[in-house]
Amino acid sequence: MASNASDFDRIGTARYNLLPDMRMFFLPANAYRTSILARVLAPAVFVAVSTAASAQTSALDPASIERTWAEASSQYDAPRAAVLKEVDRQANHGPFRPDWESLQQYQEPQWYQDAKFGIFIHWGLYSVPAFASEWYSRNMYQQGSPEFKYHVATYGPQSKFGYKDFIPMFKAEHFDPQGWARLFREAGAKYAMPVAEHHDGFPMYQSNLTDWCAGKMGPKRDVLGELADAIRAEGLHFATSSHRIEHDWFFDGGRTFDSDVNDPKYAAFYGPAHPRLVKPGYQDRLIEDWTYVSPAFMDDWLARTAEIVEKYHPDLIFFDWWVGQPAMRDHLSRFAAFYYNQGAKRGTGAIINYKHDAFQENSAILDIERGQLTDIRPLHWQTDTSLSNGSWGYIENDTFKTPEFIIHQLADVVSKNGNLLLNVGPRPDGTIPEPAQQVLLDVGAWLKVNGEAIYGTRPWKLYGEGPTQVIGGYFHDTDTKPYTQEDFRFTAKGPVLYAIELGWPANGQVTIHSLAGAALGADKEIREVTLLGSDAKIEWQLQPDGLHVRPPPRPSVKYAYVYRIRIS
Repeated sequence: MASNASDFDRIGTARYNLLPDMRMFFLPANAYRTSILARVLAPAVFVAVSTAASAQTSALDPASIERTWAEASSQYDAPRAAVLKEVDRQANHGPFRPDWESLQQYQEPQWYQDAKFGIFIHWGLYSVPAFASEWYSRNMYQQGSPEFKYHVATYGPQSKFGYKDFIPMFKAEHFDPQGWARLFREAGAKYAMPVAEHHDGFPMYQSNLTDWCAGKMGPKRDVLGELADAIRAEGLHFATSSHRIEHDWFFDGGRTFDSDVNDPKYAAFYGPAHPRLVKPGYQDRLIEDWTYVSPAFMDDWLARTAEIVEKYHPDLIFFDWWVGQPAMRDHLSRFAAFYYNQGAKRGTGAIINYKHDAFQENSAILDIERGQLTDIRPLHWQTDTSLSNGSWGYIENDTFKTPEFIIHQLADVVSKNGNLLLNVGPRPDGTIPEPAQQVLLDVGAWLKVNGEAIYGTRPWKLYGEGPTQVIGGYFHDTDTKPYTQEDFRFTAKGPVLYAIELGWPANGQVTIHSLAGAALGADKEIREVTLLGSDAKIEWQLQPDGLHVRPPPRPSVKYAYVYRIRIS
C-alpha cells in the first residue's frame, strides 16, 4: 500500500490520536478503505510487500489472512482440539449448560462481595518501549500516530524492527512474585489479577498452545504461575484476565504498509490482523462491529482461555470489551458453563467480569472501566482503573493518582454495591515504580484503620449525601470534582452504619442530614457514635435536620474519616 496519506487519511488519524482512551474504536481511514475494498471487490488481491529477506507477499482478503495464520498455528492443532473437546465435555456435565437460560442461574461467591478491593497488574512486552500506553503494540503500526513516529525514530522502520523484536529485551531480571504479593496484601487488597494475555498476543505464562509466550521466550518464566502461587500464599484470591480476542484485529495497521506483520514467519504471533470495521457511535454495544473473526480464531481463543483455567484455576477471570462481538456468544456460553462447572466441582465457585453487553447481566459481573455509577446498583459490580494517569502498563515519566483519590473512589464504589480493581504497571525488569508502591502502602494504612467500613459491608438504603455529583459511566472516573467535608458515603454491616466523611470538618461540626427524622426506620435508634482510629469520646445529638457530631480537634488518620454508628 502507498505510504503517502491523503487529507482524508490524515484527518482520520488525527481523530484517532485525539481520543487516547477511546483509541480502540477508530481505524485510520487508509486501513478502513482497504478493508471495505477487500470485501466489495473480493477476490481481488491487495498486496503489502515486506522487504525483509525472508518475507513473502500477504493478500489482505480475509480468506488469505486466515489461511496464513492457520498454517502458522497448525503445529498446535491437535492439542487445541483436545482442549476444546474437554471444554465441551465439562460444559455439559455440571449444574450449568452452555446456554444463556442456564447461565442466568449463576450466583457469585460471597468472598467476592466481601472483598471490595483488588489489584490489577498490566505487565507485558509493552513495558519495554515504555512509551505512551500499553497500546504501543498496536499504535506503532498506525501511520501518523505518536507511537509510529517514536518507533521509527528510536528503533527504525517496522520492517526491520517490529513488536516481536522487543521480546529479547524483556528479561524480567528483578521480577519477585513474592515481593509483589506482599505489597498487594499490605495495600489491603483481597484479590490480585495479573494479565494472562493482553491484546498483543504474548501470553505471560507457559502455554502448551503457542511458542510465543513468556514461558518460552523473553523472561522464559511462567510468570502467571509464579504469581498465582505467591498471591495465594499471602492469603489473597488469585484472578487473571484475558484480552486475547482483540488480537483478531489488533495489528491491522501493519497490513497497510511495509512491516513485519505481513511476514508469514510471524503470523502465529501477530495473529490474523484483520482490518477493524466498526461504526462510530456503536462502540459500546458492538452491534455495528463488522470485523471478521473466524470460527477457527474463536476456537483458538476458547482453547487458550480454557488452558489458563485448567493450569491455574483462577477464582476470577476478567474479559475486555470485545468478547461482546456478536459472533462470540456461542463460544462465551461454552466457556462460562465450563468455567462455572469447574468452580462448582471444586466448591470454590467462579467469577467472570465483563463489560458493556458482552454477557446477559445475571450470568456474570459487570465491570465499568475507569468509571463509576451515580446510585446503588442492585446487582454487584466492579470498576477497574489505573493508578497511573497515563497508561495501564508502565511508561516512563508517568504520574500517579493520590491515595486520597483512590480512597474516595473506593468509598464511593463500595457504597453503591461495587468493588474497586486498581491497576499497577511494573517496569520491564519486574520492579514496581516506587511512587506507585507508596500510594498502595498509603491506601493500605488507611484500610488497616478503617477497613471495617469497607470489607464485608453492604449498601445502606442511600449511598450517601453531599454536594459533589459523580459523573457516571465508562471513562469518567477522573471527571468528578474533589469531594468536600459535606460529602458522605454510607455502608452497613449488621446493626452498624458507617458514615465515611470525604473531607475533615474545618469548623469542628459535622451534620449527617440523611439521618434526620425517621430515616433509620421504625423502632430503631442510634446507641453510639465513634470515630474509627480515635479513642476520643464523640459527642453527638440527633436533631430534626440530621445527626450532629462533634469530632476531635484533629484527625487521627488522613484522607477520609469513618463514623461508626451503632443502631439498636
